[in-house]
Amino acid sequence: MKAVVFKGIGKIGIEEVEEPRIQEPTDAIVRLTASAICGTDLHLVHGTLSGMKPGTILGHEGVGIVEQVGADVRNLKPGDRVVIPASICCGFCVYCRAGYQAQCDRANPHGPQAGTAFYGGPESSGPFHGLQAEKARIPFAPANLVKLPDEITDDDAILLSDVVPTGYFGAVLAEIKPGDTVAVFGCGPVGQFAIASARHFGADRIFAVDSVHSRLVAARAQGAEAIDFEKEHPVETIRRLTGGIGVDRVIDAVGVDACRAHAGPAEKEGERKAGQFAQELAFVAPERHGNGNWNAGDAPTQALRWEVECLAKAGSLGIIGVYPESLMVFPIGQAMNKNLTIKLGNCNHRKYIPLCLELIRSGALQPARIITQRQAFSSIIDAYHAFDRHEAGWIKVMLRPEPAATGTAATRRPAPLQLTKQRGTRGKAWVDPRANPDTGPSREASDSGLVSPLKNEILEDHARRYPEGDPAVRRKNPDRGELPTEEPVRPGIMRVFSRNPRRKRVRK
Repeated sequence: MKAVVFKGIGKIGIEEVEEPRIQEPTDAIVRLTASAICGTDLHLVHGTLSGMKPGTILGHEGVGIVEQVGADVRNLKPGDRVVIPASICCGFCVYCRAGYQAQCDRANPHGPQAGTAFYGGPESSGPFHGLQAEKARIPFAPANLVKLPDEITDDDAILLSDVVPTGYFGAVLAEIKPGDTVAVFGCGPVGQFAIASARHFGADRIFAVDSVHSRLVAARAQGAEAIDFEKEHPVETIRRLTGGIGVDRVIDAVGVDACRAHAGPAEKEGERKAGQFAQELAFVAPERHGNGNWNAGDAPTQALRWEVECLAKAGSLGIIGVYPESLMVFPIGQAMNKNLTIKLGNCNHRKYIPLCLELIRSGALQPARIITQRQAFSSIIDAYHAFDRHEAGWIKVMLRPEPAATGTAATRRPAPLQLTKQRGTRGKAWVDPRANPDTGPSREASDSGLVSPLKNEILEDHARRYPEGDPAVRRKNPDRGELPTEEPVRPGIMRVFSRNPRRKRVRK
C-alpha cells in the first residue's frame, strides 16, 4: 500500500509499504477514506519535535471503514464507518477511566511514565505508524474507534479526529466562563475551533492573534477581533482595547514553531531577544532543516511570553500548542507575580469526541467549512510544502485516497447533508431538505465543481491587500514555485457554537 513516510529531518516521501495486520486480539484494521495534514506533522518534519524514527508513517487524523477486527473486538464489525482519535488509549486503566486518556498507562509500550501515545509520532510515543496511508492498524480498537452515524460526512468527521476536540480542550483548560474576555494565540485549524469553543463557553470578547492574513480572515468571520502581530504589538493592543486590564483567559494554539515579529511595532523587541530565541531553537531543534520549504519557527517561546504579558492579574492560560520536553524556558516569574493559573497538556480526544459529535449532529457546529483544501493522496508532498509556507487559503488540508471501487456500503462516502430543523418538531428531528419523502435522504454527490465561500473570501481579500503577493510568504520562501492544482470543494457553514443549541425559543 502507499503511505507518507518520514525519512529524516526535512525529508518525507510517498512509498510502498507493507500492509498492516492484526497483531493483538484487540486490534482492528481500518481502510482510510480521509486523512489530513496537521501542524504537529510540520513540527516533526522541521525537527522541532525530535526523536522521529525514519520509516515511520506520518499522520494522526483519520476516518475510514473497518476491514478486520481481532477476536476481542466486540463493539465493531467489518463495514463500520469510524473516526480515529489522534491519541491512543487502552480504555481500562485508572487514567482512562478518569477521562485522562492522553495519559493512558498501557498504550505507550515504553511504560506508564513515557507520556502520550499517538499515531505517526516520535519514538517516545510508541512509535505507532500513522494515518496518512491507505490502511492502518488501530490498537485497543474497542476504545480507540468511534462509530459514525450516516449523517456525519467525512469532511466533518476528519476534524473530529483531532482539531475540534483539541480546540474544545483548550477552552476547558483556560477555564472560560460567561462574560470572559479571551485571547487565542495562533489561528490555524486548532485555533479556529478554540475560538468557536470560547464562544460556546460564553466568552464575551475574543481576540485572535496571528500574522497569516487568511487565518485572521477566518477568525474575523467567527466574530473574533483580529490582531496581526506584524502590524501592531499584540500585548499593547490587547491592553489598549481592554482599558489597560488585559484578558481574563488565553489559549495557546501556537506551539514550538512560534515566530517573532519581523515588521511593525513588535519587530524591535523581537530583534533584542533574537539571541535568546536562537539559543532556544538550537537546543530544541539542533538538527532542524531549512531549505526554503521546511523552516522551523524562529522564536520558540515568543507566544508564551506574549500570552503571560497580556493576561490580567489572576487570569488563566490554557496551552494546547505542542512543545517538546527539551524546551525548558518559560516566564514563570511573571506568571507567579500575576497569580496566573496555567493548565496544559495533550488532548484527551476519546473523552471529547462524542460530545463534539453531538454538537455536529444537533447543528450547533458545522466544522467542514474550515477545510479550504482537498487534495488527492498523490499530491500530498506538494500539499505539505504549501501548508508549511502558509499560502493564502491553506488553512486546513484534507487528504483523499485514490478513487476506489464504489457501490457498496463499505466504500460509499455519504454526500454532504445540509441539516435543518423542521418547524413543530422536537428532539433530534433534523432532516436533509434534499430528502425524497418516499426514499429518504438524498445520497447524491453534491460537491462537484463548487468552491468554498470562505476560501473565495480569503483569496479575494488577500489579492486586494497584497497585489504582488504576501510579503510574509515571500520572506519565508523567496523562491517558491507554482502551487499544486487544488480540487473543487463543497460549500459549508461553520457556525460558532450556540450557548445552548437546544434552547427553546419563546414566542413574543
